[in-house]
Amino acid sequence: MRYFLYARKSTNVEDKQVLSIPAQLVELRNLAKRENLEIAEEFMEKRSAKSPGRSVFGDMMARIQKGEAQGIICWKIDRLARNPVDGGQISVANEGRLRSK
Repeated sequence: MRYFLYARKSTNVEDKQVLSIPAQLVELRNLAKRENLEIAEEFMEKRSAKSPGRSVFGDMMARIQKGEAQGIICWKIDRLARNPVDGGQISVANEGRLRSK
């Protein structure tokens, strides 16, 4: 199986208790290496997930539908979706193949 790495931060305010995008990527790369997972590509996005319509997320999901990867590795599951539309899209596309740190 091939995976996409996805790192997202909804705000540039540094006092929020969320890892920065570079810190998330370090953690995800370490996890992938430790678990011997094949990474197809890394995606990064600075946008809230409370509403549907994130362009990077949409592109990534379209590529999963095309078979370019079979799953997503993210730092925390809420990095993927915080709204029911995106959450449903993830459930259908990945059928339980999500991995989080």
